[in-house]
Amino acid sequence: MSKKLKLKIIPLGGLNEIGKNMTVFEYGNNIVVVDCGLAFPDIEMPGIDLVIPDVSYLVKNADKIRGIVLTHGHEDHIGSLPYVLKQINVPVYGTRLTLGLVQSKLKEHGLLQSTKLITVKAGDDVTLGCMKVEFIRVTHSVADSVALAIHTPVGIVVHTGDFKVDFTPLEGEIMDLARLGQLGKMGVLAFLCDSTNVERPGYTMSESTVGDALDEIFRHSDQRIMVATFASNVHRLQQIINAAVKYGRKVAINGRSMENVSAVAMELGYLTIPENTLITIDEIKKYPNNKVAIVTTGSQGEPMSALYRMAFADHRKIDIIPGDLVVLSASPIPGNEKTVSKVINELFKRGADVIYESLAEVHVSGHACQEELKLVHSLVKPKFFMPVHGEFRHLQQHGKLAQSLGMDSKDIFVMDIGKVLELDEEEAKITGSVTSGKILVDGLGVGDVGNIVLRDRKHLAQDGLIVVVVTISSETGSVIAGPDIISRGFVYVREAEELMEHLKQLAKNTLARCEQQKVSDWATLKTTLKNVISDYLMGKTRRKPMILPVIMEI
Repeated sequence: MSKKLKLKIIPLGGLNEIGKNMTVFEYGNNIVVVDCGLAFPDIEMPGIDLVIPDVSYLVKNADKIRGIVLTHGHEDHIGSLPYVLKQINVPVYGTRLTLGLVQSKLKEHGLLQSTKLITVKAGDDVTLGCMKVEFIRVTHSVADSVALAIHTPVGIVVHTGDFKVDFTPLEGEIMDLARLGQLGKMGVLAFLCDSTNVERPGYTMSESTVGDALDEIFRHSDQRIMVATFASNVHRLQQIINAAVKYGRKVAINGRSMENVSAVAMELGYLTIPENTLITIDEIKKYPNNKVAIVTTGSQGEPMSALYRMAFADHRKIDIIPGDLVVLSASPIPGNEKTVSKVINELFKRGADVIYESLAEVHVSGHACQEELKLVHSLVKPKFFMPVHGEFRHLQQHGKLAQSLGMDSKDIFVMDIGKVLELDEEEAKITGSVTSGKILVDGLGVGDVGNIVLRDRKHLAQDGLIVVVVTISSETGSVIAGPDIISRGFVYVREAEELMEHLKQLAKNTLARCEQQKVSDWATLKTTLKNVISDYLMGKTRRKPMILPVIMEI
């Protein structure tokens, strides 16, 4: 292969944002895609269910793609697969638990039969075109997580995926730091590293410390206990079940995603639950409160989640009763603090006791803090560095951390999605960009909601709607019926009769003026009505509702 070719690294998500992680590695006619995640909508996206990466570039280059390689089974790394695989059918590589979680997603979308899933384990390597991908064991908040060493014709690229350095992990095997050290000695061309906790000094606590905190809570409690955590955190689920079994409690699993993940994890042997421990939600009432523990989704205050519905008395089968102990075993993702706080307040109002992160060590992060990042940087010793997985401030701070370890600022690339980093043995530089961005999923619609629809939704949510309905004669152009004014989300009609009458009169006068001026073009009529009413309401109320003229012709 010609030495003139360069390796291209193209992030399609996961930079300047939390979620939708996806990175493209391209050399000549070969593309390897790492991860395929989704993000959850922010408050600027009313009605949107999920956000996925724009993969136009991959669709255009589908014949070059040798496979999608997954680092672990969290939604922000695997959640977009069903949507992407509908556009590009390529093999997917991942560890057993990761692919187990992927399978249940693909089954839901009817893609399981048509997708080639290839199971790998830490220590394996697979050849994808001219690149060889090596899987390296790391510790994270979901079992079976791996980092990747991508051996390319121009050098080795190490991608950590999500990780922390945990010396007492629950699955027994620690992160393979020795292999990272060996790669460092061989010479690493580029390093892509998780930036989530770069602002936190010190080390991330071990997952096993949560087990001690949970044990303490279960030992001293004679109430019904509910623990909310991330569905995908199988380690945490195991620790909750261990504590429940130790203190003689039955366990009920509440929430669809929690049920799915626990079923997959049990089937594959990543979750061990003694016989006769699990009960259904319907069986809870058969046992005394101090003999029951409920594991539930909703640790992020999501409005449709099980915990949210319980807090707001909207759950069909479980009511919060005074004395319940609710443990939030997760910290809010940036942006979710308000909704989590709202749920905590509601739980307290219903008489529950609530333990959350600031009150006890009931959660530890799955991401490396500063000292762990320094350790991994020192082992890998890369020529070029590209921080990934974080908002702009995280990437920037991670760049500074690399500089503090002796890297030259010109060898550090704080990138944005869509930008192309081209590199060979000697140099690296940003050379251009490809199509990238957000695709919004709303119900069954993928990508049919764009900026204009979102702008309208915000407009309607903030200012309401005024509909002007009028019937016009097709022969004479004169008004036969109306105009009628309908208000939604602007003012309550009965309390603003005078204003509504003024609007009717104004619309009537405007239409009469148009008739005199022989204006019969509907578009002009609508625009004129819209502008006149909008100006009047702005002057009268200082509000700008959406004005929707409806003209019928008879």
